[in-house]
Amino acid sequence: MFALKNWQSGTSALMALSITAGTIAPFITATPSFAQTTFYDVSSNYWAAQFIQELSGRGVIAGFPDGSFRPEQAVTRAQFAAMVNKAFQKAQQRQGINFADVPSNYWASSAIGQAYTIGFLSGYPGNLFRPNEAIPRQQVLVSLANGLGYTPSGDTTSTLQYFNDASSIADYARRPIAAATEKQIVVNYPNVKFLNPTTTATRAQVAAFIYQALVSSNQASAINSPYIVATQSTTPTPVAVTIPQGTAIPVKYDQAEKILVTKDETAPLTLTVNQNVVTQEGSVIIPAGSQVIGQLKPVQGGSQFVAEKLVLPTGQEYQINATSEVITKTETVKKGTSTGAILKNTVLGAGAAAAVSAVTGDRAIATEEVLGGAGIGALIGLFFGKNSVDLIAIDPDTDLQMTINQNLLVSLR
Repeated sequence: MFALKNWQSGTSALMALSITAGTIAPFITATPSFAQTTFYDVSSNYWAAQFIQELSGRGVIAGFPDGSFRPEQAVTRAQFAAMVNKAFQKAQQRQGINFADVPSNYWASSAIGQAYTIGFLSGYPGNLFRPNEAIPRQQVLVSLANGLGYTPSGDTTSTLQYFNDASSIADYARRPIAAATEKQIVVNYPNVKFLNPTTTATRAQVAAFIYQALVSSNQASAINSPYIVATQSTTPTPVAVTIPQGTAIPVKYDQAEKILVTKDETAPLTLTVNQNVVTQEGSVIIPAGSQVIGQLKPVQGGSQFVAEKLVLPTGQEYQINATSEVITKTETVKKGTSTGAILKNTVLGAGAAAAVSAVTGDRAIATEEVLGGAGIGALIGLFFGKNSVDLIAIDPDTDLQMTINQNLLVSLR
């Protein structure tokens, strides 16, 4: 249940994605199970496409009979009344009123009455509602903030300074819009710094505002959009993104050009993501510079990198199920071979280091040349008497590229 505040006269804002009398017919009739979610005039890369799709999937909005959505079309107070009734389920907050300019047979009469009683909308002096009046953006935001009982927690002037056109915001709208901004209800396209408060709201804009209001009240999942206003004082809402199974993660290992391990040893290894992993929309989900912590493990006569943890540059950590291909290429180390030639730009697993030391007779392999700095003394005895040993030879640039084996859920901010 939401706490509500009464509106001052003249501050209401309304809209619903139906149409005014004399056009086609009111069309907020779709139910979620049969709702149309794609429209021929809303392309997949349209700035508000995801907001529109999510609301239409819920049955809150719908398109026109010809399959269009008409995202740039202006909306009216009556249309907004119908929409908020679909979006928000609230108990009556005040007694109804009969507006002089809303006859009982008007298509949105019931919606207007309901939107008034649940606290989202009010009328104008003279007992007027002005149902066919186009609604400015600032009135939509005032309606949502007041209807949801939001008040600013910070200084109103400081919050509104985010907008380059803050001086154009009407006095009555300043506090509600500051509250809406804090709650990340405000969506500004194409320039996030311009509110354009007095501009008539379009169907796409109001769909974005309504959806963000649902997010703010924990009734919808956040959408990752660059046009959502998030001021410095606002903590961004985490956005859950699933990285699907089969996604490749490009990695590098800067410590050496080659890694040698035995066929039966396990060695710790940390790799670095060397290229951003992004969504189809271009959002970075795994930034370059992230670390993948795991181990080289014996498998099927070779070695394979098995990832265990993904650590983002922000410090966020995720358990990850990802592996490289199995590496079976070998390099033979023979008695009398110079360790200098073997170790040039190479690191070794502890087992490989012990094997090299035993076969070549060189006991001076430095621990910094061994993965994890592991001691090798106890392992040397395993290779005494051998004239040669075959080691798995790993090229980090080509052999350690990995694929996610199970969907990975990460949070964007």
